[in-house]
Amino acid sequence: MTRMKPFLAAAALAALMGATAACAPIIGVNGFQSVDVKPTDIVAGTDTKATVLARLGSPSTTSTFESDTIWYYFSQTTEKYTFNAPQVSQRSVTEITFNEADQVASVRTLGLEDGQELAMNRRETPTRGRELTVLEQLLGNVGRGQLPREDDVPGQRRPD
Repeated sequence: MTRMKPFLAAAALAALMGATAACAPIIGVNGFQSVDVKPTDIVAGTDTKATVLARLGSPSTTSTFESDTIWYYFSQTTEKYTFNAPQVSQRSVTEITFNEADQVASVRTLGLEDGQELAMNRRETPTRGRELTVLEQLLGNVGRGQLPREDDVPGQRRPD
């Protein structure tokens, strides 16, 4: 009986460690990842497009309408627990605006709290026509097909 107690204690400890390890989240980091320089280290009025490109690399995306004047650097961290969907725990969007002389005019950093939740509209767009039942769909094409002509060669295109 005395040999069984250390074994049970070790088994209980292993089960407890396994249960706590199962609760640890899987961390995912996506987007721009700064190595030596952070996007917030860019100084307005001092840096140019060339220095930003050399220090940070190419942007994650550019502005749709002003692609030469606004650059964006995105990064986000997600956490996923076992079978749940991943949840965004941290997000950073850095917007760098350039003036006509290709100098940095402004640097703005937005976080997860600056975003807005958008509710999707669940209404359906009506389509023209009427809804067919399964039986109407199955039998609807009967008699509509054409019989193949005798001069049709399989795999060849008809001249009409």
